[in-house]
Amino acid sequence: MTRPSISRYPVPKLEDLPEDVRARMLEVQDKARFIPNVFLALAHRPDEFRAFFAYHDALMLRESGLTKAEREMIVVATSGANDCLYCIVAHGAILRIYAKNPLVADQVAANYRKADISPRQKAMLAFALKVATNSVAIDDADFEAVRAHGFSAEDIWDIGAIAAFFALSNRMANMISMRPNDEFYLLGRVPKSG
Repeated sequence: MTRPSISRYPVPKLEDLPEDVRARMLEVQDKARFIPNVFLALAHRPDEFRAFFAYHDALMLRESGLTKAEREMIVVATSGANDCLYCIVAHGAILRIYAKNPLVADQVAANYRKADISPRQKAMLAFALKVATNSVAIDDADFEAVRAHGFSAEDIWDIGAIAAFFALSNRMANMISMRPNDEFYLLGRVPKSG
């Protein structure tokens, strides 16, 4: 059986990529033991690859009042609302690992309101989903709702920016039919052996 393509667009060979793009992929491969398909698919356009991952890192790696798991919750919940298979699966795996909880990603992707997460996290996701799906309707009451749970103005910017950035990511992944790596499906679901 042949494996389905990871993208509707050509996926460049590693050896044909600019050195900085290839180095980034190899660095990720060293940590994860595989190269996530998002790296391979977006390398079709190296300049956009660089811009995408620069913004990704600025949002997801910065010091913030949001934990790494909370950032991934935003990605998973908004990707669920945007029907983005790639991001639900890939970021669901990362969420399970950061949260050390094999159940949370599926719960958040399907319906965060029923997930085993805190009221604070539910308020965060309500705001994020409004940014992702109905940003024109955001008003002062939305800000007050998240402030009431202890989020600072900068934290709220982070919530909104992550939701907005991944709305772009979801749309690109859906447009190019980006396939999740098989490895992501099991990550964080079962204890590591040995």
